[in-house]
Amino acid sequence: MTLRTALLQGTRILDEARVPSPRLTAEVLLCHALGRDRLYLLTHGDEELSELAWIHYGRYLHERLQGKPTQYITKVQEFYGRVFQVSPAVLIPRPETEHVVEAVLQLAQPWHRILDVGAGSGAIAVTLALELNTCVYGTDISLEALRMAKKNAQRHQARVELLCCDLCSALKAEFDIVVSNPPYVPESDQAFLQREVRDFEPALALYGGPTGVEIYERLIPAAARILKPGGWFVAELGYQSLERVCALLASGPWTQIDHRHDLAGIPRVIQAQFSP
Repeated sequence: MTLRTALLQGTRILDEARVPSPRLTAEVLLCHALGRDRLYLLTHGDEELSELAWIHYGRYLHERLQGKPTQYITKVQEFYGRVFQVSPAVLIPRPETEHVVEAVLQLAQPWHRILDVGAGSGAIAVTLALELNTCVYGTDISLEALRMAKKNAQRHQARVELLCCDLCSALKAEFDIVVSNPPYVPESDQAFLQREVRDFEPALALYGGPTGVEIYERLIPAAARILKPGGWFVAELGYQSLERVCALLASGPWTQIDHRHDLAGIPRVIQAQFSP
């Protein structure tokens, strides 16, 4: 069987199972089985597929048909132009979260003392450390997530210090920026999530309480406790949570409360300055 035939067959199998982007998914999985990039696949279509590569490709297709996200099969995901390792211990970094990074980069001054709460794969912390050429601190309640974040920091040679704790409960130092992509999906929405998300991504990093806002009720005062006066809080927003999160900030020592939308026009990032 040639690579071209294998790609066509994989695309057809995924398409019949109504897997999103069947052609692209088949390409990614076949490249992973071959240990080659997409250019090689497209320029060597007449090459024979080895038996070992066929076994791997078949297994990857089966896993995807069962709902396993492609990123957990290939164990990588791109974020802000860099490749990060991922596993079922961490959320798969989304393009929307890049808006969080951009918000911090626009706020950052020479001080650069930054904390990423709920670091997960380390995508935010590593990206900010590299973009700002500074040391970024990260916390997570999951040791497995922190192990993945450490791997990504080492992979990119980023200065990231990691600590296992609930939010920032183990920290007393003052920070200039507290950034977070917290778990914000309402528990009541579990049944409506895509199978790939509901059955494979870590619940600890997904659900933010019955309404999804409960995590912000804890995170915002936690950030206020460790921020310097004039420091900034930047966080990703859950769907339809803007008004309630703004109300939480408006009732506390926060000014310059603002938000930004993602490319779909959905409020995605909230930011506020700590003004005690």
